Amino acid sequence: MSFASPAWLAALALIPALIAVSIVARRRAKRYVIRFPAVSTLQLAAAAGGPSWRRYVPIGLVLGALAALAVALARPQVSYSDVVRAASVVLVTDESGSMAATDVKPSRLAAAERAANTFIDQLPAQARVGAVAFSSAPNAVQAPTLNHNAPRALIASESASGSTATGEALQLALSLLHGNRRGHKAAAIVLVSDGAANAGVSALSVARQAAAEKIPIYTVALGTPGGTLPNPEPFAPPLAVPPDPQLMRQIATVSHGQEFDAQSADRLAAIYKGLGTQIGSVTRKREITAAFAAGGLVLLLLGAASATRWSARLP
Repeated sequence: MSFASPAWLAALALIPALIAVSIVARRRAKRYVIRFPAVSTLQLAAAAGGPSWRRYVPIGLVLGALAALAVALARPQVSYSDVVRAASVVLVTDESGSMAATDVKPSRLAAAERAANTFIDQLPAQARVGAVAFSSAPNAVQAPTLNHNAPRALIASESASGSTATGEALQLALSLLHGNRRGHKAAAIVLVSDGAANAGVSALSVARQAAAEKIPIYTVALGTPGGTLPNPEPFAPPLAVPPDPQLMRQIATVSHGQEFDAQSADRLAAIYKGLGTQIGSVTRKREITAAFAAGGLVLLLLGAASATRWSARLP
């Protein structure tokens, strides 16, 4: 819970002050003792007697009313998740040669394909989804569309080969979103890659452009530090193909997105599932001032009614 006008919460300090005043007032009242009361006075006192807790009920209700009204003046708000139906997302998948590594089972590329389908499953049907597959250059492109089977087909056709031109792929994804963002307030790019960008334009310069256009890039560094590929030379050791989480982190940070590190197929699927829910929804705030104001008035009325019923005095 948050507050639009939190300064009013300072009024809550009045409650312990009123309690202290009440205690002092009751202690002072005990100093005055009637030594020779008349019989009629004793009868009235006896008739007014009752359970001791009753005298505190009106005071407690009034203090509760004051607390509720103070919170109401602070304008409390609660956050909730709302579905963003008019969203455009482009999946950018690395299909360079290192994606054939099997440190993520059955292979990095196959795990990325399965996770991408999980991601699409989490998006609203009204969300437009596009895809870009890249290695030395963008190899296959699907503009954002309501037909989610189209990007699924592109992702299923990927094969691992070539180098890694991350910047060019991100640049293409941005251009796809430019033409498909009419009336779509939410737009994002999801990049999954396992290696350092080693071809094409700078990925960070594209990330800065995405930030200027308020299009976050969510990055997933896929693979383990010990990932290898068979060496083309028969007797040479395997080729190391570790992921490059540092570059992925920089791309996400510069574009105001988020970065993730996936070292297993299960972890990758969980990341994509969470991303689908996150991108397909937005956090909004709803003010609940009326509920606290109504509660305060009800408590105030109950306090007045109980004071009248049991002849209690408010300090």
